[in-house]
Amino acid sequence: MTYQLYRNTTLGNTLQETLDELIQFQQISPNAALKVLLQFDRAINSALAGKVRSRISFKAAKLNTYRFCDNVWTFLMSDVEFKEVQDFVQVDKLKIVACDGRGPGPGGASGGGD
Repeated sequence: MTYQLYRNTTLGNTLQETLDELIQFQQISPNAALKVLLQFDRAINSALAGKVRSRISFKAAKLNTYRFCDNVWTFLMSDVEFKEVQDFVQVDKLKIVACDGRGPGPGGASGGGD
C-alpha cells in the first residue's frame, strides 16, 4: 500500500469527482474506480519520490501543536517563512503531514482537508 495523502490535492479531488460521475452514469464500476485511485496513489508517490529534487528551508515563529500517530507526524505552525535561494514567502498558518518515504505506507493514512 502507498499513502493516500495526495487524494486531497486539487488533482486527486478532480480525479475522484470524475470517477464518481463515471460511476453515476454507469460507465465504469466502483471496483474499476478503486483500481484507478490505487494506481494514482502509487504513481504520485513514486513520481514525487523520484523526480522532485528541490530544497527549501522554512522557519516558524511558533509550533502550535504536533503529534505522532500511526507512523505519521503532523505539525501545526504559525507565522512561517519559506526561503529558496532568493525567493521568500510568508504564511500565517501551516500544516505539515510527514510520512516515512522509505517504504510502503499504511493504507489508511490520509491528509486532512484543513
